[in-house]
Amino acid sequence: MSAEPRSQQSRSHPLADPRLGPAPACPGWDPTDGARISARELGGGRAPLPPHTAADVTIYGSGAEGRKQRLRTAVDMERLVERLEKAVERLETVCQGPGMCGDGSSKGVAQYVQAFDALLAGPVAEYIKISKEVGGDVQKHAEMVHAGLMSERALLVMASQHQQPTENAFSSLLKPISEQIQVVQNFREKNRGSKLFNHLSAVSESIPALGWVAMAPKPGPYVKEMTDAAMFYTNRILKEYKDVDKKQVDWVKAYLSIWTELQAYIKEYHTTGLTWNKTGPVATEGAKSPSVPPAGAAPPPPGPPPPPAPAPVGSSTDDSASRSALFAQINRGEGITSGLRHVSDDMKTHKNPALKNQGGPVRSGPKPFTAPKPACNANPAQKTSLKAPALLELEGKKWRVENQENATNLVISDTELKQVAYVFKCTNSTLQIKGKINSITLDNCKKLGLVFDDVVGIVEIINSRDVKVQVMGKVPTISINKTDGCHVYLSKNSLDCEIVSAKSSEMNVLIPTEGGDFTEFPVPEQFKTVWNGQKLVTTVTEIAG
Repeated sequence: MSAEPRSQQSRSHPLADPRLGPAPACPGWDPTDGARISARELGGGRAPLPPHTAADVTIYGSGAEGRKQRLRTAVDMERLVERLEKAVERLETVCQGPGMCGDGSSKGVAQYVQAFDALLAGPVAEYIKISKEVGGDVQKHAEMVHAGLMSERALLVMASQHQQPTENAFSSLLKPISEQIQVVQNFREKNRGSKLFNHLSAVSESIPALGWVAMAPKPGPYVKEMTDAAMFYTNRILKEYKDVDKKQVDWVKAYLSIWTELQAYIKEYHTTGLTWNKTGPVATEGAKSPSVPPAGAAPPPPGPPPPPAPAPVGSSTDDSASRSALFAQINRGEGITSGLRHVSDDMKTHKNPALKNQGGPVRSGPKPFTAPKPACNANPAQKTSLKAPALLELEGKKWRVENQENATNLVISDTELKQVAYVFKCTNSTLQIKGKINSITLDNCKKLGLVFDDVVGIVEIINSRDVKVQVMGKVPTISINKTDGCHVYLSKNSLDCEIVSAKSSEMNVLIPTEGGDFTEFPVPEQFKTVWNGQKLVTTVTEIAG
């Protein structure tokens, strides 16, 4: 057998040469052995070579050059195997992704459900982890938030498998999410004395963002609006713990990232509203993912037959005849009232009150349409929640004034510089705070009058209506947020006060005059923003007239 040229012999593996027939057994030969010694051998070292057969000698020769050729072939084979392994890994990664390749575990799960799972495994998992490290009320609150997100995932799975339901059925499907939102917010209300109240408030103000599934056609902006509501409290947390506890700062970043990622998720998969399946069955209140019945159990009985189809509407000929008869009656002129009966004064209830006291049904017009009410609760005591008790007490360094109604003589006189006052849910009341205090917060109050002497920090008015605040001494800053109707009476010593407002309306500042009266000035609510070539410039809009 004549040997081929040496250059062609080195291009193929010795065990795959077609001239040799079936590949001979090579006990102990391993390409990785060649890889381990190739550097030394090619460099002139004396590392031992792997065993070789007569076929190796026939193709490569028995000299030093043949030894090097055999090593190069082993190295090339190892590199080829590595490339194949990397290609297989890439294919496996693609098959495990949103494309649902083959028969992997993601088969049957919609792409946007997998994307939501990624959100749960990313920002949500980080938020839960840090909340556990913080502990206490924050950890309990985080568990409630996670339950709400899981309820939302269940709705997304249903939407991926069913067509869009009717409005009433959709309201029933939203009930688990709505109930969980209420649980989160009630936890904040029950723990107003918590040291981590700002954390609870940030979550409670933004948790309604889970309702984006019902906010067509702009669910994304709705989530952003809820996120902005949370930032009022997260800024407080950052200000308090910025240089004290890094864990609290990480908690704020992790929590806000949930809603940021959710906005991006909605923009990609549900831009104009929740995306429903277009080919599946119509979703109903009792529609759930199919479950496997226990072994040996009898199949469930079939459901009731569908209701009969509605009776066909009359033909267009009948409609035309009815319209003709109607116009014929209208064209009768004054004769159209000939069939009406005259009602005398003694038959009119507003002129004869005795008729109102007589028994018998009173005829009235049709009642306006009202939405069907849910089924009655078996326990009527659960329908009405107990009214929260009124409070005016000092708890540590915080004065708590809560749930006061029609109280016009509330006074806090024994104050200190380190104390703060928190006024919550007070209606039609008046509160006077004497002395110098650190800060005052009005939250969710209506028709409340506040008079105070001096505040060294800030006076905050949040979520309130028709509030009047009078400064007798001095205050550096007054903040008004999400409030409709606020009158601020400044003293001569507090004319340099800064007033910061956001999402509020009907705000007026009253400045004292020399005669002891006040001059009223409205706080602007309308603004104009233009681009000057480098940045946005915002100015107050002057309303003509």
